[in-house]
Amino acid sequence: MGQYFISAGIELSQGANLQQAEKELRDLVTKTQEEPGCILFEIRQNLKDRTKFTLWECWTNPEALAAHFKAEHTKAYLAKNLTEVRYIEELGEIGDLTFAKSQLEHA
Repeated sequence: MGQYFISAGIELSQGANLQQAEKELRDLVTKTQEEPGCILFEIRQNLKDRTKFTLWECWTNPEALAAHFKAEHTKAYLAKNLTEVRYIEELGEIGDLTFAKSQLEHA
């Protein structure tokens, strides 16, 4: 069975404090990496525009990602409105269609 990958782009919300967002994102990474079903959760910051970030995630399945959004630390981060999602890509390994149905359900 394949793994469920996510690539997402987020940007600092208008009026949000960059240093606070950086701190909160680091905390989100630490807590998310401990979640059941999380294989990889990393956030990288754009070197030319420090207000942009890319999330690289790998989960055992879409249900593990759904549980992530119900986790208290995730809800607490989102409630601060520090960043806004610009795009989300659901990805699989080349030739692996294990979670292709999940992609169609979210379209």
